Amino acid sequence: MTTLGPAFETAQDPAAAPALRWGILAPGGIARKFAAEIPANTASSVVAVGSRDAGRARAFAGEYGIPTAYGSYAELVADAQVEAVYIASPHSEHLEHALLALGAGKHVLVEKSITRSAGEARTLFAAAADRGLFAMEAMWTRFLPHMIAVHGVLDSGEIGEVVSVSAEHGQDMRALGDEHRMRNPALAGGSMLDLTVYPISFAHDILGPPEQVTAVGTLTSTGVDDTEAITLRTASGAVALLHATMRSATANAATINGTEGRIELAGTFYAPTTVTVRPRHGEARSFTPEVSAGFAYQAAEVARRVHAGETFSPRHDPEGTIAVMATMDEARRQLGAVLPGE
Repeated sequence: MTTLGPAFETAQDPAAAPALRWGILAPGGIARKFAAEIPANTASSVVAVGSRDAGRARAFAGEYGIPTAYGSYAELVADAQVEAVYIASPHSEHLEHALLALGAGKHVLVEKSITRSAGEARTLFAAAADRGLFAMEAMWTRFLPHMIAVHGVLDSGEIGEVVSVSAEHGQDMRALGDEHRMRNPALAGGSMLDLTVYPISFAHDILGPPEQVTAVGTLTSTGVDDTEAITLRTASGAVALLHATMRSATANAATINGTEGRIELAGTFYAPTTVTVRPRHGEARSFTPEVSAGFAYQAAEVARRVHAGETFSPRHDPEGTIAVMATMDEARRQLGAVLPGE
């Protein structure tokens, strides 16, 4: 196998993107990755962090060299130095916190899943559009070099017409207590918004939105979705076979099958990984990008679009994001995983 072929495309260098001054809203686990990777790998900086606990904000700021810490989200979004806010709170709070930042005139990058439902996502994007501000879900996979390579192969027609997609995402979370956000309905817990979103978003990225969604699975004792198998069918007849669970650490691989070959994404498919193209006729070849900071690519995309005066990214636009949320809404409905207020 060769290491790079003519049909592969490469991602833009995150370090070449314009600078943007970020504020982090909610210094949780995922925010640590953002705080570490963005200043080290892009021209952008993290200038402030906000938490409901001032001590926690100060500790986080000290750990990552962030100059300003606030004991409230309102103070964070009011900071004139902050141009864009990375929202890393639980899903149940995403809409409220995004509207807070947008109301203060800040662009937003909201952790996936962007909200609890398609309806909430529509509200968020409408608020951004009304103010002429950038808003995007932090689905980092869309911007990683291996996914840029995948789309280059698909666009070349090398594997022909796409017939099916398969993807899985399983993590062993059996040790979590019922109050943990992953098992707590009040915090929009469950596999769907944290784990299944990756296979579903991947299927949408390759096939587009489906016209049919079928889901089967199980719920936890707290009523959130635990394990699920989901099939999607598009208007073209292409299908997706998707699986996620909180009960097992699966291989987390993905495959795109075409009439003239297939593309294999090694586990973990949604993070930097190896892509192998296996055409029906010809030699297989692989691409393993050198990526030290996966979050930098989505942050660089935000900076490019903001500096261009644009309010969304064509790689992950509002319409597409809402379509993913609508698929998850329907799958949760079929599973009986109802969140408070629904």
